[in-house]
Amino acid sequence: MAARNPHAGDSDPHAGQSVATAGAALESADAAVLFVHGRGATAQGMIEMASEFDAEGVAYLAPQANGRTWYPNSFLAPIDQNEPSLSSALDLLGDLRERVTDAGIAADRTMFVGFSQGACLSSEFVARNAREYGGLAALSGGVIGPDGTPRDYDGSIDGTPVFLGCSDSDPHIPLERVHETRDVLEDLGGDVEERIYEGMGHGINEDEMECVRGMVSNLVED
Repeated sequence: MAARNPHAGDSDPHAGQSVATAGAALESADAAVLFVHGRGATAQGMIEMASEFDAEGVAYLAPQANGRTWYPNSFLAPIDQNEPSLSSALDLLGDLRERVTDAGIAADRTMFVGFSQGACLSSEFVARNAREYGGLAALSGGVIGPDGTPRDYDGSIDGTPVFLGCSDSDPHIPLERVHETRDVLEDLGGDVEERIYEGMGHGINEDEMECVRGMVSNLVED
């Protein structure tokens, strides 16, 4: 992982944060899944999702947000109102991806799974750092910024499997933003599946988990 100052404080609040792990040791794994937790949650709680998967040879990693939140305001707020926390969080994901790469795991064997605020952060990271990944599962989230934010992301995610799952009545995630995220990631070349669940609220259901299980299994299939 790239070295960053663990005492950067207010300018880089997520620097040096801990990373929970499960599954195969990173150095011997064939693939990696990066779990990104939601607001008020923990890395340890998020990585417990790994127990739902039976794919062998997968390393699971989950970074912990400083103060249990990746950025202070709504993901729909003006981006500068979520700085410097947002940039710090994106840098932390970049550091973690570099750690995975240094262990010999290619980007197309690396998957992001985020819920809520973590889904927003994961979606934004993939869009800003476009390349072919092993997958993105954004559960109740979407790309970051207020309505009308320019989505002039560079590059291509080149067929990356993307799953977007959300309620039609989520109190935190407008349905229109899920659709916008679908369009953004399709425009970047993603293979996007969007599923909208009637009346689910803000959570994760078994159908979503089944989709994510399949995506994780595909990471290690030849």
